[in-house]
Amino acid sequence: MTTNRKIEAFQRHVAAELAGDLETTMATMSDEPHLNSVPTMAGGVGREGVRQFYANHLVGKFFPPDMVMRDVSTTVDEHQLVLEQVVSFTHTTTIDWLLPGLAPTGKPVEVALVVIVGFKDDKVSHEHIYWDQASVLVQLGLLDPTGLPVGGAEVARRVLDPKLPPRVFAD
Repeated sequence: MTTNRKIEAFQRHVAAELAGDLETTMATMSDEPHLNSVPTMAGGVGREGVRQFYANHLVGKFFPPDMVMRDVSTTVDEHQLVLEQVVSFTHTTTIDWLLPGLAPTGKPVEVALVVIVGFKDDKVSHEHIYWDQASVLVQLGLLDPTGLPVGGAEVARRVLDPKLPPRVFAD
């Protein structure tokens, strides 16, 4: 599968997720897929497990309506695609895969994500999604960063603009 075909296959997959089209989402996936939202361990294993997770927690419920996804980098090799993004939104709806069990706070969030997408037979075989959950919780007012080596929205902003100043540590 060529680089462009992998990128196009994943773009079809995400477009179907965002459109709320479960059948097309599943049609983009291999026979034995898995999905792991690493910080929350949300996801599914096997075709039926992924289908249930998508139907109940993700497809059509991906993010609130004001979500903006900005691609930072894409790396593709013979087996997988790695996508680095910064996603911003207002937490106005339940987002089970990112914040399971947490009622909407109405607060803005900016978070850097890394999605590792595997392919088998020209279809998505897995997604491993990584993000800095501490920075999300700080932005929602659920984690006090005082005295902790964590940040808030500035973490994602620095991914978009690496010229922003780094954190200064006391000597």
